[in-house]
Amino acid sequence: MFSKIAKTFFIFLLLADCSAPKQITKVDTQLPDHLKAHIQYLADDKLEGRRTGTKGEELAMDYIVNQFKSIGLVPKGTEYYTQSFPINDGKTIDSVTEFNINGNKLITGKEFFPFPFSPDQSIEAMPAISVQEAEMPWFFDLKEILEENKNKPQFDLQDYIHINAKKAKERGASAVILYNTSSIDDKLVFDGKDKSEQLAIPVLYVSKGPALKYFSDKEATLTIKIRTGIDEKNRIGHNVIGYIDNQAPSTVILGAHYDHLGYGEDGNSMLRTGEHLIHNGADDNASGTAALIELARMLKTSKATHNNYLFIAFSGEELGLFGSKYFTEHPTIDLKAVDYMINMDMVGRLNDSTRVITIGGYGTTPAWQGFFSGNDIKKTRPDLVYKYDSSGTGPSDHTSFYRMGIPVLFYFTGIHADYHKPTDDADKINYEGESTIVNNIYKLVEWYNDKGKLVFTKTRETQTSSRSGFSVTMGIMPDYTFAGTGVRADGISEGKPAQKAGLKAGDVIIRLGDYTITSLDNYMQALGKFKKGDTTKVKFTRGAVTMEATVEF
Repeated sequence: MFSKIAKTFFIFLLLADCSAPKQITKVDTQLPDHLKAHIQYLADDKLEGRRTGTKGEELAMDYIVNQFKSIGLVPKGTEYYTQSFPINDGKTIDSVTEFNINGNKLITGKEFFPFPFSPDQSIEAMPAISVQEAEMPWFFDLKEILEENKNKPQFDLQDYIHINAKKAKERGASAVILYNTSSIDDKLVFDGKDKSEQLAIPVLYVSKGPALKYFSDKEATLTIKIRTGIDEKNRIGHNVIGYIDNQAPSTVILGAHYDHLGYGEDGNSMLRTGEHLIHNGADDNASGTAALIELARMLKTSKATHNNYLFIAFSGEELGLFGSKYFTEHPTIDLKAVDYMINMDMVGRLNDSTRVITIGGYGTTPAWQGFFSGNDIKKTRPDLVYKYDSSGTGPSDHTSFYRMGIPVLFYFTGIHADYHKPTDDADKINYEGESTIVNNIYKLVEWYNDKGKLVFTKTRETQTSSRSGFSVTMGIMPDYTFAGTGVRADGISEGKPAQKAGLKAGDVIIRLGDYTITSLDNYMQALGKFKKGDTTKVKFTRGAVTMEATVEF
């Protein structure tokens, strides 16, 4: 479950309790061992945390493919059982990049770096440091601007650099070379996530050591050679998709994500020590993947044949629902024929004392009440305590299907102390408890076998954010897969500031007040500058049209 929103998801829940004796079956006695075998493999150190686009993800993918194959599922990916999808990982400095001063080559990334909005370009020139000549590189010491704004928390240095470098080009500069001789830390680094508009000239930052060496004499003329190259950094994720074809007119989708955090390279670890440790993700979400495999095994021989069944192991969930979003935009079946979708994420930590399981998506069709409120639930280890959340959106892959008008259910046993930490290991899974949940889902699928197509109901939007503790919210669900400049709204929450300001799903926010929005990170930084009651302007694009509205927090 991706960390950006997990802590704020389950706030308003309704509680229902059921009780009846357990019925022991042959499946019950075998199921815990099957689940344990899957989770122990998927959460083994050799998979190195199953980070999307890595060898560990590939090993997990191969395991799931082999399980689907042994069960007898029909391949339903775009490449046999798999469906590959791209993930834009930001930008990187190309190896051709170099900066020579008076014949001395500076070390890329240590003594200098180009800003990500620099173009691919080569320059040879002999500029004077103190003279701003046309068609020559211009030099700027950041000392004065930093000292002027040291007590202004709203000052955005990155935005200042982008705006003024653009102005320098308009005045004739062929490049901008920045440095800082002040004692104030500018905290400038190459930011691969920066999606600022590309400029027409290179913009480079030189660290303090070489800056003092080469730029101290303001009357000096330097011989410089610049070569900049900025590349897109991409990786490939893989969904794994298998199918039971019962020749039925409708299909039920069951899903779980199998990716996790790797070593925490994407900044989504809850470990704050900075250690480079494997995050095995036994509960998150080897547990859901194991449940998916076993449900496929059970439904392959089930008599509930009025539906077809599609089983999807998603990747890229921890990055922001990449795999499920890609599937819903590039489905391998007709989504109009889908009856409902069940998502399993973190189902391995059922507490034996409280027996609480959260059922998300409860409001996406009135039909769910038929199973959970009826006597039939007493056939499925009814000593569970159900907490219902009506919303069809939330911090996992069912959100992508809800957005396509499909009823969803989300099974979840709760956040725990090992969440997104290296300590989420297989020996902490409650295998008997997870077996209870798998049997519950199996009985639910059987119960809806002959109930006809479920009616979809739109629910409230659960607010998502990449940080907690803000005093204000816009009320948008960001599209984490959006690779353009700005923040694209994948959804708009009813009654929130964005909706009141007239924003719609698909709009791309490019400015909030005085802050230029280039990425989700600086959008959240900008949002943190406001408090309740503040009013500001929001600029956004809707298709090819740029619009502006007033937003009140």
